[in-house]
Amino acid sequence: MSFKEYINQAKLAPEDGDKIEILDVRSRVFSNALVNAQREIPAVCCNYNADITAFWEEYEVLKSECGYALPFNTLMIKVLTEGLKVAPRLNAHIEYNHHSTSGRLIIKKHIDVTVPVCSEDGQTIQVKARHLEDKSLAEIAAQLDELKYRLSKTNTNHAYFNVAAKRMAGYAAKGKVGTTFAQFRSAYFGKNKIAKFSKLFKKKKHSSGTKPKYEGLRPDDFTEGTVCFTNWGTLYENLNVNITYISPMYPSVFLLAAGRVKDETYAFKNEQGEVDIGTKKVLPLTLIFDHKIGGAADIMPFIQKMDEIFENPAVIKEW
Repeated sequence: MSFKEYINQAKLAPEDGDKIEILDVRSRVFSNALVNAQREIPAVCCNYNADITAFWEEYEVLKSECGYALPFNTLMIKVLTEGLKVAPRLNAHIEYNHHSTSGRLIIKKHIDVTVPVCSEDGQTIQVKARHLEDKSLAEIAAQLDELKYRLSKTNTNHAYFNVAAKRMAGYAAKGKVGTTFAQFRSAYFGKNKIAKFSKLFKKKKHSSGTKPKYEGLRPDDFTEGTVCFTNWGTLYENLNVNITYISPMYPSVFLLAAGRVKDETYAFKNEQGEVDIGTKKVLPLTLIFDHKIGGAADIMPFIQKMDEIFENPAVIKEW
């Protein structure tokens, strides 16, 4: 074995025939957020199997009568919003300094939920639904429909590049010169670059002389909200996997993850006192929060609110 071959093996270099995929700009932005989350967030995970039998029946009635498209995801985002109203410390951003152990929790005035939306090419894009605290269920549904429409009008690579540029500016403002330079260099130079340096100095010209109205999403629509929501259950109708852990998107401190609604058989005592078999609908939920903000006392009001909603589902008609 030659010295070059030995070095390539030592650094786990690709071999002949391996397929190489270079991270695109979306993957780079998303990966950066996830790495920051893993480094910054010591998380607590709670598995919550909600009996939504009555809640589901109420949802089916409301969906047929409300007069607008009402996916179950939309209803769960409203449930999340109602829970955050009684547990405001979960609707927050955190700043923390490892060296000095100092920090602060910024409890946000507005509830901005980061939600996954499927683009036309099949990618799952994280976008931000804004100011949901005072919105009705119909208004939330309308906002999510608008986000889907605007996503279809968006060049996501261009948008994510602008997100990356905004983050570089943020690192620079915080004095992180090394991080800023490294990301700038990798974006514009080298074999894995994602943009031409010359484009920084070019202004786009429009043949008509007037700039057309832009209908797509803007960089701020892709930045982290105050809280995260995800639902793998919508991706595969036979999903039999429960989410056990996903990092909240730093600097957010809370994430609600939903699985797929499924029928479960259970034993119970009937009116005659005999053991009987029944079926109930169960929604697996995972509640993940940053342990730095506190402990069980912070999450319990949220859980109690969900219990209240699932046990008294008629309340969704008032939303």
